[in-house]
Amino acid sequence: MTVVGPFGLSVRDQALEADVQAGLAAVEEGLLEATKSEVPFITEAAQHLVRAGGKRFRPLLVMLAAQFGDPYAPGVVPSAVVVELTHLATLYHDDVMDEADVRRGVPSANTRWGNSVAVLTGDFLFARASHILADLGPEAVRIQAEAFERLVTGQILETAGPRDGRDPIDHYLDVIGGKTGSLIAVSGRFGAMMSGADETVVDVLTQYGERLGVAFQLADDVLDIASDSRESGKTPGTDLREGIPTLPVLRLRERVERLGLAEDIALSELLDSDLTDDARHAEALSLIRAHPALEQARRDTVRYAEEARATLVPLPECDAKAALVELCDAVVHRAG
Repeated sequence: MTVVGPFGLSVRDQALEADVQAGLAAVEEGLLEATKSEVPFITEAAQHLVRAGGKRFRPLLVMLAAQFGDPYAPGVVPSAVVVELTHLATLYHDDVMDEADVRRGVPSANTRWGNSVAVLTGDFLFARASHILADLGPEAVRIQAEAFERLVTGQILETAGPRDGRDPIDHYLDVIGGKTGSLIAVSGRFGAMMSGADETVVDVLTQYGERLGVAFQLADDVLDIASDSRESGKTPGTDLREGIPTLPVLRLRERVERLGLAEDIALSELLDSDLTDDARHAEALSLIRAHPALEQARRDTVRYAEEARATLVPLPECDAKAALVELCDAVVHRAG
């Protein structure tokens, strides 16, 4: 078994491994080319997160999905560049909204150059992604536009919060379905579609990406609490500090409503307080790490990963399918 892509995903077939490695290398070249500008400062800012590395999870999914058609088709690599550029653009914007200091183990763009430059750099990346899309045809443009609408809607829903009477966990799952699931679904769809795969395969890999995307974000929620910065590349507890209620916090609140235990109420009140104070933040992080709500969030992650795995059943047995199944396991492994 060889190792390729994020999380040490192993690929058993040498030809598949070579295809995926070659595809990801071409994507890397495409990202650097797409982030060049005649203005050196724009190039530096736009390549800041590209050069910081990253999992390249979305391009990997494009490459694996393309194995169900012609993986060498001309639209495969550009579509992978598009989804990664879009993802990178959202990171610049997210870090401004979250006031994050670190991203992928390096200072965030907003920390280094300020919020205005970070936002505009994200816009620049969106523009470059659109330029590439224009060469992939109107259907690709439409698919990306719909996904981008869902992504932005998810962000707005997160900012607005659940409406009265709506279950907060259901609301949150809708949020991450838009913010994360939509673009990962497009990754599976583009890979299959650009390779000329059968429409049934395209639908399966779109559904797979949607569910895997939710599992991926839930794993990130767990990592934000359970990992240190060396593992995640981000400052631990960033969402806690910013008062963003991710799934472990929502599971805690659900438990408070159901059981009303004094220690749960105390922790919930601590999490709702001002966590910009380092000592208070460290206490909250320590307590939620030891709380059953974190384990419940891990189980939720497993459930969505299993749903993603189940969608793959109609696909023919092959090494690419085995790699997609293993990707479900790898996502869960991230959450411990």
